[in-house]
Amino acid sequence: MMVTLSFDNGPEPEVTPGVLDTLAKHSVKASFFVMGRKVVTPEGHALAERAVAEGHWVGNHTWSHTQPLGELDRAAALSEFERAEESLAWLDQTPRLFRPYGRAGKLGHHLIHPVVVEKLVSGKYTTVLWNCVPGDWRDPEGWVATAQRQCSPKAWNLIVLHDQPGSGMKHLDRFLTALKESNVPIVQDYPDDCVPMREGQIVGPIEASTSARTD
Repeated sequence: MMVTLSFDNGPEPEVTPGVLDTLAKHSVKASFFVMGRKVVTPEGHALAERAVAEGHWVGNHTWSHTQPLGELDRAAALSEFERAEESLAWLDQTPRLFRPYGRAGKLGHHLIHPVVVEKLVSGKYTTVLWNCVPGDWRDPEGWVATAQRQCSPKAWNLIVLHDQPGSGMKHLDRFLTALKESNVPIVQDYPDDCVPMREGQIVGPIEASTSARTD
């Protein structure tokens, strides 16, 4: 079994520094899928820059994270994606990363509007989904046990956690310690079944995550 860690919905001055400190303590590299409206603040920008400086990957997780892009019309979906990209214009990272908002970790056609797929292809983005959602925002005290249970059947787990208030990241150290004590490798790359697009090349069933909207 292997584990890849990702953190969504930050950066948050109350939480992200502690997450970065804990990852550094365990020498773990992760991915942070950030909200554009948070990155444009001075505090958020500084935290995103710190994450990059410490070897983590940073990706677009939409501007406002209010509605899945596949449920929006063309103009709104494009705005959500492009405004978030503008907030990351300073980021010198190849490939560019994108993770759609799924609403409580759900996968399906609601995730991406076709116009955003076009942007992802032309911009040579890697689209990153997930296969382990322990619900840290719902159960901040019990998510570690849920994560361990969800991970055990799979060979490679891409876990979604949240560096946001109320998500129980005070238990991240305990989770990482348990993984290391069980000799579970923690890697930064992503399992193929969670990446329908790599550097603009469609390599998996992206249509399963794309709406049929034309407006």
